Amino acid sequence: MILTVTLNTALDITYRVGALRPHTSHRVSDVTERPGGKGVNVARVLAALGHETTVTGFVGGATGAVVRERLAETAGVREALLPVAGATRRTIAVVDERTGDTTQLNEPGPQIAPAEWGAFLDHYEELLRGALAVALCGSLPPGVPVGAYATLIRTARSAGVPVLLDTSGEPLRRGVAARPDLVKPNADELAELTGSHDPSRATQDARRRGARAVVASLGPQGLLALTPEGRWHAVPPTREHGNPTGAGDSAVAGLLSGLVEQLPWPDRLSRAVALSAATVRAPAAAEFDRAIYEKLLGWVTVTAA
Repeated sequence: MILTVTLNTALDITYRVGALRPHTSHRVSDVTERPGGKGVNVARVLAALGHETTVTGFVGGATGAVVRERLAETAGVREALLPVAGATRRTIAVVDERTGDTTQLNEPGPQIAPAEWGAFLDHYEELLRGALAVALCGSLPPGVPVGAYATLIRTARSAGVPVLLDTSGEPLRRGVAARPDLVKPNADELAELTGSHDPSRATQDARRRGARAVVASLGPQGLLALTPEGRWHAVPPTREHGNPTGAGDSAVAGLLSGLVEQLPWPDRLSRAVALSAATVRAPAAAEFDRAIYEKLLGWVTVTAA
């Protein structure tokens, strides 16, 4: 089982409009709702790849009830969310069908009480006993300590479970210092962590700060990986146009599945890039187009960097 942690789960709502214009009313052509948050998206892709996956984090209120109900309908995903008093957030994505651009509105999430955080730590430790790997993903809801991911990384390392971290800002900085097996920042997050806008130099800095391996997402330029086994740059064959929501989460699923399957790093990176590109092309946020994924998988270029 692969465990994904989404402390700030969400109900993702996607609206499609002909053209998005400020200060006007819009007629929505299509609406989709699905459980969201970065770790939930990762779990959905892992399940589609054939991996048994467990989702945990916080959930609450009427929106949380919808999230749990929808997760129960997702094949291959076991829901192990911890109920809290506050209400699960919603995220709104508005897709402009004319340009393909997406405007994202993210609510902050529920206020987590100290007792609720303490209960989650016990819950997490229990779930780790059956885990082959764990992904810690996304933002922290209000009330959760800024060093939360560092605590969860140390707990996973004590249990002998490989851990991937995908977050930003101060939670990323503190988490890296706890020595995760892998971090996957995007270019902006990596620059904020290290102070360098040169991805090559920044990945080296991130490794020196504690991460065993660093995979930086460079958008259309693919992934740059610095690992104990070497450095690689993986690039998609073409630039895909569409909704990028969840593309980074699909890349995380590719990397994590490759870790569990003990694939060589170039194969992990090829899978991650192909999944990410196929997610951009999918009609709904945080899905991937399997036909495009299988087509692209053989065309991703991976070179020593």
